[in-house]
Amino acid sequence: MEDTIAKPEEANEEVPNAVAFAAEEGSSIDPQELERLTADMIAALKTVYDPEIPCDIYELGLIYKIDIDDSRLVKVDMTLTAPGCPVAGEMPIWVRDAIATVQGVMDVEVELVFDPPWTPERMSEEAQIALGWY
Repeated sequence: MEDTIAKPEEANEEVPNAVAFAAEEGSSIDPQELERLTADMIAALKTVYDPEIPCDIYELGLIYKIDIDDSRLVKVDMTLTAPGCPVAGEMPIWVRDAIATVQGVMDVEVELVFDPPWTPERMSEEAQIALGWY
């Protein structure tokens, strides 16, 4: 079982744009260190933009889940706005490279998932305002 650590809300249908940040149950990572890693990973993700939409992938709701294990391996589940996205092969590399810059992260694995499919409802209010959809 995993514990959500970054946001008070869990990634679910009620909070469609929430990301589940989790560490292994019984993790030896200090909770304060885990909070710092989480904040730094969010900041790193906010540097990655969908080239067709002028908004970062975190606020777009493309990041579904981030797990951190005791060896500081970070596993990311992410999606795309559409399965046929022209940067489908590149965006996971951009995410990996961004998170790899976070101090304390040892390795990063990014997996593209399409279930559940992305919808505009996954965007944060910030993204909706930036795109004039609010």
